[in-house]
Amino acid sequence: MFFIPGQVIAALTFPGVIVHEFAHMIFCKIRGVAVLDACYFRIGNPAGYVIHERTTNFYSSFLIATGPFLVNSILCFLICLPAYVPISVFDVTSPLSAALMWLGVSIGMHAIPSTGDANNMWQDAKTHVRSLNPLAILTFPLVVVIYVFNVLRVIWADLGYGILIGVGLPSWIFGS
Repeated sequence: MFFIPGQVIAALTFPGVIVHEFAHMIFCKIRGVAVLDACYFRIGNPAGYVIHERTTNFYSSFLIATGPFLVNSILCFLICLPAYVPISVFDVTSPLSAALMWLGVSIGMHAIPSTGDANNMWQDAKTHVRSLNPLAILTFPLVVVIYVFNVLRVIWADLGYGILIGVGLPSWIFGS
């Protein structure tokens, strides 16, 4: 494996960063949580962010933190699918298929919540687990998985996830 700085990866996969932050914004709006500031993409660390008011509703904070996983994963699959079918089923390649694959996998690469999102989930879960909130209880192992995944980004786990959703899932569906 070789190392590429995160800012370069973010620049090459900027659609995924934008969709990730937009998903945070969507779930803030859906749950009625005020957004204080947002940056959908920039060259820097972080590549994007959404700052919102604190909420005492655990379901809201959970959805806001994990929203990009749902939105980015679904979009990755839906964008890659029309490119995958001509390539794999009909053996037809085109620049449009390549562009769709790049776009879909770029979006899929940014599906996993960041460590910042995981930190927020951990803190909120610690508060709500006292009331035996089942989602708060299930959040602890999920946060550990998110932390591990973020560590594994150095060996391209994020790219692997994007390929799994954008190429592997259609391959499994079509049996190719």
